[in-house]
Amino acid sequence: MENADNRIRLLLVEDERTLAGIIADTLSEKGFEVRCAYNGADGLRAAADFRPEVVVTDIMMPTMDGFTFVRRLREEGICSDDVPVLFLSARSGAEDVVRGFELGAQDYIRKPFAMSELIVRIHALLGRQRARAAAAQSPSPIVLGRYTFDPSTAVLSLSDGSSTVLPAREAELLALLASSPGETVPNTLILKQLWGDDDYFSTRSLNVHITRLRKRLAADPAVSIISHRGVGYCLRVTA
Repeated sequence: MENADNRIRLLLVEDERTLAGIIADTLSEKGFEVRCAYNGADGLRAAADFRPEVVVTDIMMPTMDGFTFVRRLREEGICSDDVPVLFLSARSGAEDVVRGFELGAQDYIRKPFAMSELIVRIHALLGRQRARAAAAQSPSPIVLGRYTFDPSTAVLSLSDGSSTVLPAREAELLALLASSPGETVPNTLILKQLWGDDDYFSTRSLNVHITRLRKRLAADPAVSIISHRGVGYCLRVTA
């Protein structure tokens, strides 16, 4: 939710103070209310006080790195999964990008980067978050074998009474697949609709989330997510 003067609260965690100042000044001019922190530990304290609507964080920082910062941000409930996180870093290994997605980040940008690209990506993250919120207002629960999934609350319930709240991206993915049961949903459609991009890193992130969903649905053998390599995924429920 935006504050009274319509400025979006953004937490920037970056140990290079000169760069942090440049980013903060530019984003402030573009309508953001920016709070800066210079390591992950300070970032946690700032997030608890500031309650940001979006987080931009470096990875390599003293005291507490960006990976640990985001993991604790999510685990300790300081920021919910609905608050988008964007990593920025000079590290370029695919394993770092995938780890970031696994920890709950939604995007990744490499240094050096153009400020215009950063601003576009931040607005894209916020736009997708708002679209998800609007779409989740009143959908009906979906029955999947022994499971019932409520897209409005992201709760996945089993017939034995157990339930779990899915992370935002997993809930979006399950809702999308469940909207066309028995049909193959193309990878490109999933990636464009949920990630906004169908590049290599988004594809890796999709694979990670599919693996997680399969584990969550493993209690009912009648429910499965079928992979059609290079084409897409199909949510199948057998009698």
